[in-house]
This record gives sequence, structure tokens and C-alpha cells, in this order.
Amino acid sequence: MSAVSAAAASPVPTDIAEIEKCLTRVSYLAGRARQHEYLMAMAGLTLDRAAVAILRRLAESEPMRPGVLAGLLAVEASHVTRQVQQLERAGYVIRAADPHDRRARRIELTDVGRAAVDRFREASRAGMHMALADWSDDDLRRLAELFHRLVDDFVTHAEVPADLGPTA
Repeated sequence: MSAVSAAAASPVPTDIAEIEKCLTRVSYLAGRARQHEYLMAMAGLTLDRAAVAILRRLAESEPMRPGVLAGLLAVEASHVTRQVQQLERAGYVIRAADPHDRRARRIELTDVGRAAVDRFREASRAGMHMALADWSDDDLRRLAELFHRLVDDFVTHAEVPADLGPTA
């Protein structure tokens, strides 16, 4: 029996089902086009969601090769290449020689790109601050701790190959 079918055969605790429902709702709310447009308007930007994902990922790391960026975002390299070309034309990123391999290029944020990420984050955080305004400092601290733990555990288990069996 595969790991997936074994997990499906055992009953799921009610709390896990409720967490999954809540995460699905949060994911839906955060990913809506209207939400993105609202945040872009607040930030004074006109970037699509794919461009924002690339800029945010670059802001969290050192400059990287397009293939590495595509892997981190779990998208095709050609998708990243097209987006990076648009972002480069708009002045948000530059492609520079990789110091370890002059033939390769690495993508890095420009000052304009970093400022755009900062504005987007400020708008996002302002909305979150409004939504959580009635929460105590202790509740906010605990939620942040639990979210970090949740993400770390998801990342750990996402890297474990699952035997999904035949696909439909």
C-alpha cells in the first residue's frame, strides 16, 4: 500500500480537516484577482501576480539563475524567462554574469524592483494589520510561530517523494 493510500485509509482527525478548510479559504482569498488588483492599487503598481511572485522570491535571496528561480516557484523555466524579460524591460530586475560561471546569468533586483517589493509588502501588511487589529500581541506572536512551524513542516514533507501510483 502506498503512503498516500495508507493515509487516505486512516481517519483524518477533525482538527486536521478544519485546518485544511481554513487554509483552502485563506489561499482562495489571497489568490483572488480582485485582491491582487486591490493590493496593486494600494501599492501604486501595475504588476501581474506572476511578476510579484518572482520579485518577492528574488527579494528573499541572493541573485539566482533563472532555472533555480523556476524550480523554487515550481513553474517552467520558459515562464520565468518571459516574466524576467518583461521585468527587465520595466527596470525591476537585471541579468548579470554569474561570478562562478561567466557564461551563466543571474537575475537580481534593481533598486526600483526592491522598492516595488517593499510597496507591495507594505500594502499587504496594512491589509493584514486591519484584519487582525483586534488580536492581542500574544495571539499574534503565537500565530506567527505556528505559521512558521506549519510552513517548515509542509516544506519538509513536500520534499519527501510520495508514491502516487498511476495517474488518471
